[in-house]
Amino acid sequence: MRYVAIGDSFTEGVGDELQDGTPRGWADLVAAGLSAALAERGETVEYANLAIRGRLLLPIVTTQLDAALALQPAADLITLNGGGNDMMRTGFDLAALIAQTEQAIDRCAAAGVRLVVLSGADPSAQLPFGRIMRRRATDLTAAVAEVCARREVTFVDAFGDVEIRDRHYWSPDRLHLNGDGHQRVAGLVLHALGYGPLPVPGTRGSAGRQSVVANARYYREHVLPWVRRRLRGHSSGDDRDPKYAQWQPVGASRG
Repeated sequence: MRYVAIGDSFTEGVGDELQDGTPRGWADLVAAGLSAALAERGETVEYANLAIRGRLLLPIVTTQLDAALALQPAADLITLNGGGNDMMRTGFDLAALIAQTEQAIDRCAAAGVRLVVLSGADPSAQLPFGRIMRRRATDLTAAVAEVCARREVTFVDAFGDVEIRDRHYWSPDRLHLNGDGHQRVAGLVLHALGYGPLPVPGTRGSAGRQSVVANARYYREHVLPWVRRRLRGHSSGDDRDPKYAQWQPVGASRG
């Protein structure tokens, strides 16, 4: 099986870094899970991950999908997530995002590649302007779910997973999942693909309010740098290349 993941920081694996600083994340864990499952049948898995942090949906379904469909030998499975960065910008256009998603579905169907679409997990309770994010994400998730149901495309609703909203699944920036969060998303995807059980709830974190000192540190270390990048027209993914641009053999040890 050849599996390629496209998307933004969620799919790149930001928040779940290995000791050398390389992000791992749910897509790497899905590749490892597929490898472990298929090894029992004497089959192997090759994996590519073209996701880059900060990317809007349009370059994901054009530049990244172009590269995914151009891989040789051809992919058997593609996972797609996007739209999270679009929701954090002015001019959010739900209709355009749905049209872009449908374009990706059409292209994968024409290429004979199975597509799995994911919604991102929901960090809105922890974020400044979280209510706006929650409203936009709710509308986008519902619309994408409807499109996938109508087109018979597998949809993994990480946004609707209430368990993953618990604080202990999130990294210090409150926007990206940590290792536990990525493990849970990987479990949701493998379950949707028929390669594992539905993940069970983990150990609940503290539900108390963040201290004034912790919030001040959060704004200084995470919010203000994001605001500065937006004002300068920069993205966290500028000048970054995909971590696995070509097929990589996968063993279960990757997870």
